[in-house]
Amino acid sequence: MKFLKLALLLFVIQTQAQQGGMWIPSLLKGMNEKEMKNLGMKMSVKDIYDVNHSSLKDAVPHFNGGCTSEVISPKGLILTNHHCGYSQIQSHSSVEHDYLADGFWAYKMEDELPNEGLTVTFMVKIEDVTALVLEGTTSLTNEAEKQKKIQENITALTNSLPKENWQENKIRTFFEGNQYMLFVTETFKDVRLVGAPPTSIGKFGSDTDNWVWPRHTGDFSLFRIYADKNNRPAAYSKDNVPYTPKHFLPISLDGVTDDDFTMVFGYPGKTNEYLPAVAIEQIVNELNPAKIEIRDKALKVADGFMRKDNAIKIQYAAKYAKIANYWKKWIGETQGLKKSNAVVLKKESEKVFQQKISKAGKEKEYGTLLADFKKNYAEIAPYASAKDYFTEVVILNTELLSIGYKLYQLEQVFKTKGEQSFTDRKNNLITGQESFYKNFNAAVDQNVFEELIELYATKSPKQFLPQSLVNANAKTLASEIYSNSKLKNYAGLKELLTGDAQTVLANLNNDKGFQLVKELADKYSTEVTPKYDEINLRITALQRTYMKAQLELNKERRIFPDANSTLRITYGKVKGYEPKDATIYTSKSYLDGVMEKYIPGDYEFDVPAKLIDLYKTKDYGIYGENGKMPVCFIGTNHTTGGNSGSPAIDAKGNLIGLNFDRVWEGTMSDIYYDPSICRNIMVDVRYILFIMDKYAGAKNLIEELKLVHPKKK
Repeated sequence: MKFLKLALLLFVIQTQAQQGGMWIPSLLKGMNEKEMKNLGMKMSVKDIYDVNHSSLKDAVPHFNGGCTSEVISPKGLILTNHHCGYSQIQSHSSVEHDYLADGFWAYKMEDELPNEGLTVTFMVKIEDVTALVLEGTTSLTNEAEKQKKIQENITALTNSLPKENWQENKIRTFFEGNQYMLFVTETFKDVRLVGAPPTSIGKFGSDTDNWVWPRHTGDFSLFRIYADKNNRPAAYSKDNVPYTPKHFLPISLDGVTDDDFTMVFGYPGKTNEYLPAVAIEQIVNELNPAKIEIRDKALKVADGFMRKDNAIKIQYAAKYAKIANYWKKWIGETQGLKKSNAVVLKKESEKVFQQKISKAGKEKEYGTLLADFKKNYAEIAPYASAKDYFTEVVILNTELLSIGYKLYQLEQVFKTKGEQSFTDRKNNLITGQESFYKNFNAAVDQNVFEELIELYATKSPKQFLPQSLVNANAKTLASEIYSNSKLKNYAGLKELLTGDAQTVLANLNNDKGFQLVKELADKYSTEVTPKYDEINLRITALQRTYMKAQLELNKERRIFPDANSTLRITYGKVKGYEPKDATIYTSKSYLDGVMEKYIPGDYEFDVPAKLIDLYKTKDYGIYGENGKMPVCFIGTNHTTGGNSGSPAIDAKGNLIGLNFDRVWEGTMSDIYYDPSICRNIMVDVRYILFIMDKYAGAKNLIEELKLVHPKKK
């Protein structure tokens, strides 16, 4: 694996800050550090990552497995996004205390609210364990056998490698299986809600502004980590004490200006930066358009009902937002890939790659890679399309079919695990689906069903259609199912699930809704899934070889591993952009923009009266800038899902902002990073402080913080 270590170290210094990259913090020494210094960083890489001394990594925990957070006080106070803490804020809300509508602030520690199941995880150290994980695999030619051996090695190493008894070992793959890294972590399980602005601040702009710049959202919330008397992780106890961190982030009051160095530290979820051109072409021309059309139909149906009926609006608000999130992302991603000419540029780079293979005399190892990709992506195309149609229509966006699929899985449990497992799953379903039906409206869902089944029947691959959908009339089928199926309400579901296994299965198989789901799922599980998995396994093996070749033949290039929810840093500059002809976006937004968007009583653009008063009197305290209140800013940092809540850090290691989104034109950065239009969106930390101090009066929290003026030194 010598070539891999060289590839990680021998990165060419780029002349621009916007080239993207999600870098492993333990491997910054060398060209990355030089580039960061050239961009204005004043720290050393040991200030960022150090095993033996406190460093920035010790202030950046993974928040509940899906977001990032940062420690901002010596008493374990942490900051993350409002949308990351949303479920906790919601769970503590009631009619009497609506913390979503009104916000929540603990003015003393005893008022902080515990959250069952909420965790934060710190990364203690990172080590390369590639040789250990791949031991015994070199002689294996069968891909499935190789993967099985790798998983066996990972399990054994996870259990045997040294750690403290309160810590965990986690091994993750990088570069498509060419490298494996050990992460030693410690997870704190007593995390309490400390503060959150009202939704009218924390989610200002809601779905309309999602993925859009300029943005004016105060997307933040505050929690506190508690530990036992030894400062170690412990389950919730009234005897626990605030955690004393190894490091916490000082907060800069100096703000940002264009071309300031920025670094985002966090846990990006998943990217696919090294897909071949043929894969991107398939995404742009086939997969994304189909998913966009499906969700577009579902959203239009829901929107029509929500505009006419406030009760339905309340029922479907969260579901609508969830559907719209990736619908809007896929639209932006597709447009961005087209605007950036990503497919053409990838094809050009692949020509150069093929030439390098020939020049290096590596035709035997790598010569057929691109041709093999083309063959396998052509072969997987109908199966990938069928998979997306089934997932989007049956599992995600038609609720009656979704609950029907859970019942289909229940039937499979009986067939594979027997009656006791069946009964346990059945009882969990009965209990768990009560809340589902509270927000279910059969009239809405029938209309969604009609639209989406029509798409399924006419546009999904014909060879995988069940007989009942061949030449089916979607309107007639919808009427028949929603008139007769017991799946359309909770009482009907309980009736279907009453009795022993034989009775329940007989009831289910006599239900019109279940019958359709079973037809769809049987076709999918027998004719789509096995073949898709078989071809995808081949593509996975090709991708691993492709990455090995990229690392080996491109030592002059900066190559970073795809995101995989492990701790990474990305760096760049504060910078505006030009999304299209004659349109220029500057890098900062202000409270003036909130007031320009203000629509009284609107669920997306209402503004609290107190915030309006503070704006009118320009009462910004020490947080304003030239008579204005900064709200958000953008930069060239390469981020993705999982970076929500990540700290934006200045050249000296101080907190300047809180990452929460990307611009719409640059959402394709998960696949192809274009420095001209890819920007991440951050809440200016001064706006966070302003809301805490001037709006909420939470001076107890302000007093915990270390506020600094790094630019004045």
